[in-house]
Amino acid sequence: MKHILKAFLPTVLGLFLFTSVASAHVTVVPKTSTTGAWETYTVKVPVEKEVATTKVTIKAPAGIEIKSYQPVPGWKYSDEKDEKGIVKSFTFEATGEGILPGQFQSFTFVGKNPDNAGKAAWDAFQYYKDGSVVEWTGDEGSDSPHSITDIVAGAAEADHHDVKTEEPKKEEVKAADDKEDSDSNSLPLILSIVSVVLSLGALVVAARKK
Repeated sequence: MKHILKAFLPTVLGLFLFTSVASAHVTVVPKTSTTGAWETYTVKVPVEKEVATTKVTIKAPAGIEIKSYQPVPGWKYSDEKDEKGIVKSFTFEATGEGILPGQFQSFTFVGKNPDNAGKAAWDAFQYYKDGSVVEWTGDEGSDSPHSITDIVAGAAEADHHDVKTEEPKKEEVKAADDKEDSDSNSLPLILSIVSVVLSLGALVVAARKK
């Protein structure tokens, strides 16, 4: 039994640790969008500490105009604009207990993409109840990377025009949010399957050693 526990526990703990690290980043989806489009973006904010997250601020990437947001119960929205009335940054702040350890919260908003292709970097600042702040502003591969959206040229001018002039409906906003939730659940499921397979292998090896 001791041999089984020695083989089983490190495997399970390692997988849980990997799952936590892999899902700890503040991310913005979709990862790819088209030039000039009215895009429905969703930012997912997980909690990586043992205290609640009470506020998150997102800097609007250059060229993306933030137009509207989806209200979230228990949170209030505010933004900072430049002299032209363009949103420079926006903030969701908890009116209650915030996002607790082991939880995440999604915030959905609509932005108008720039007319030129490029990479949009979403710098995010995550505020915790203990006063600490995690700045998700680093390059890809760093300890605290910002999320990137690739803005690519639209396929056709006619379709491009239709996308620019019509804001998404509420059903589309909900569908985007549901897709994000579905995607976020796939990694833990895969890791759970891998954990079961490795655990069974460990049990077989331990039994043979007896």
